[in-house]
Amino acid sequence: MFYQKTHLEENIEYWYKSNSILTPSEIDMVMIANLMDIWIHFHKKNSVMVKINDLYSIVLDSRKTKNEQWQDFAHELGHVINHVGIQHNLSKSFRMRQEYQANNFMYHFCVPTFMLLSFDVNNYANINDGVEFVSKTFHVTEEFSKKRLIHFRNQLFQAKVDENHRRQMESRYPKAPPYSQETMKIVEQALYLKARKERMKIRA
Repeated sequence: MFYQKTHLEENIEYWYKSNSILTPSEIDMVMIANLMDIWIHFHKKNSVMVKINDLYSIVLDSRKTKNEQWQDFAHELGHVINHVGIQHNLSKSFRMRQEYQANNFMYHFCVPTFMLLSFDVNNYANINDGVEFVSKTFHVTEEFSKKRLIHFRNQLFQAKVDENHRRQMESRYPKAPPYSQETMKIVEQALYLKARKERMKIRA
């Protein structure tokens, strides 16, 4: 099955592979912080990212489990990578958007898609069958694992829909393919954006 990764998925995959992190067992929060020149501190307070003189620190809640701290670290790392500015100086709607983006980054960084795809993805058709496996393999909570798998299943379903559509088009217009790689990327991106727009309409 052809699976079109999003830009976020591709960027995370590139970062992990560039740092020779290829399997879940090689993911280490402290090592990642060192690679990114980020200081980690533990206090009995809500997890937060702090920037002082262009140096970043992530303060993690010492009352939480290691899995929860890892998830919080990834969330705050999403702010470090994607956002600039002090959150409380921003409008509520903008802060909500940044929190959504940081959460999305968190789910993909803690459980990278390219690593998920290395396992038998058919096992994730039934979410409950994969929750415990993903939780133990990637060191995340079961609640986190379930949400990540639901999102991943939706992406796989969309990939299958796109693949069926592509086959139908090829059967109707047999002279059209093969397309260049550049053309295929444009077509896949257009299909992805169209499907996402339709899903947003349904949610609204």
